[in-house]
Amino acid sequence: MLIKLAWRNLWRNPLRTGILLATMVFGLTGVITLMGFLTGMYANMIDNAIAWQTSHLQVQRAGYRDNPELDRIIVSPTPILAALERHPRVAAVSPRFLTQGMVASARSTRGVLIRGVDPVAEALVTPVASHLIEGQWLDEHGRNPVVVSHRTAERLKLRLGSKVVITFSDHSGEVTGAAFRVRGLFQTPSSQFDDSNLYVRHGDLQALAGLEGVHEIAVRLTESNFRDSQDLDAVRRSLEPVSTAENRIDAWGEIQPMLASILSQSGVSNGIILGVYVTAMGLGIINIMLMSVFERTREFGMLMAIGMPKGQVFVLILLETTLLGCAGGLLGVVLSALLMKVLAHTGINLQMMAEGLAAFGVDTLLYPRVELTEYLMVFVTVAATAMIAALYPARQILRKQPVDAMSEKH
Repeated sequence: MLIKLAWRNLWRNPLRTGILLATMVFGLTGVITLMGFLTGMYANMIDNAIAWQTSHLQVQRAGYRDNPELDRIIVSPTPILAALERHPRVAAVSPRFLTQGMVASARSTRGVLIRGVDPVAEALVTPVASHLIEGQWLDEHGRNPVVVSHRTAERLKLRLGSKVVITFSDHSGEVTGAAFRVRGLFQTPSSQFDDSNLYVRHGDLQALAGLEGVHEIAVRLTESNFRDSQDLDAVRRSLEPVSTAENRIDAWGEIQPMLASILSQSGVSNGIILGVYVTAMGLGIINIMLMSVFERTREFGMLMAIGMPKGQVFVLILLETTLLGCAGGLLGVVLSALLMKVLAHTGINLQMMAEGLAAFGVDTLLYPRVELTEYLMVFVTVAATAMIAALYPARQILRKQPVDAMSEKH
C-alpha cells in the first residue's frame, strides 16, 4: 500500500520527476561510459605490454633485470624449457639472447636493446612477426638479417635492404659488431618499445658475443586473464623444482610494477568518479524532496492527525526517493549497457591522439569494458544514495506536530 502511494506521489508532478529522472539517467550513462573507457584503456595498456614486451612469465638469472651484464645467462635452461613445453597451460616459449648496443646507419646512431631470438619461437610468443608493416620476419636464410621498428628506420633513414652496423661489448669487454641488412619493419602500440628494440637471430648474436646460452625465457600462457593469477602461479610452481636458486621466475606484474599498480588503482579511480556523481545526485534529490515535502506539509499533517503513525510517514518519504533512485539507476544502467554493447563492436576511435597514446602503449581504437559486478555496484550505490538523501527532508516533517503541519501555508 505504501509503495503504491509513494509511486503515485512521485508522479503528482510529472515534469519535476521526469526532469530529475532524465538528469539521473544521462548522468549515470556518462559516468558508466567514463568508467568503461578508463577500464578499457587500462586493460588495453596491460594486454599490449604482456603481448609485446613482458609475456605472462619470464625466467632470468637473478639480478639480471637490475644489472643486465652479458655473462648473466640462465643457469641450466634445458630442464626449464622441457618443463614448459610439457605444461598444458603454456602456449609458447621463446628463449632470448639479449644485449645492449648501438645500431648505426650512414646518417645516425641509436642505442638499442638487441634481441637475439629464435624466429619461429618468437613469432609464437609475441605478435611482432604478424604485425610487420613492411618487409619480412626473420628466418634461417640470408646473412645477418635484422628487423627494426618503423620509428628507428625513420630516424636512421633506413629502408628495406639498407645496411646497418650493430656494435656491443662481448663477454670479455671488447667491442664487437657486424653489418646487418634490414629485413623488415615492425610497429607496436608502444613508441617507447619501438625506439629501443630490434630483432636479430640469436645464432648471429651469440656468434658475435662469443657466448652461448640465453638471458631470458619468455612464456605465453594458453589463456590468462591478467586479473587472475591462478594460471601464472600454477606455471611458476611447476618450474620451481626444475630451476635453480640462481634463476628468477617473474610474472608480468613483477616485471612491470607500474602496470600492476595501475591495475590495482583502477577500482579506486572508478570509485572516485562514482562518488562525485552520487554526491551531486544526492544533493539534487535532497533539494527536490525538500520542495516536495514542504509543498505537502498540510497533507502530511492531515495524515498524522487521522492516525497515520509518524514511522509510516517517514517510510513513505523514504519509499518515494528509493523508488526514484531505483528507477533512475535501472534506466541508467540499461541505457549504459546498450551503449557499451554498441561500443564493444565499433570501439572509440582516438586516432587524433595517436602520438600521446603510443607513449603509454595504448591502441588508437579503444573498447570500453564494464563488468556485470560494476553495473550492480552502480545500481546499488545510486539506490542507497537516493534513500539516504530522503532522511533530511523526512526529518523536517516528523519534527512538526499534526496541528502545526496542517496550519502551514505554502
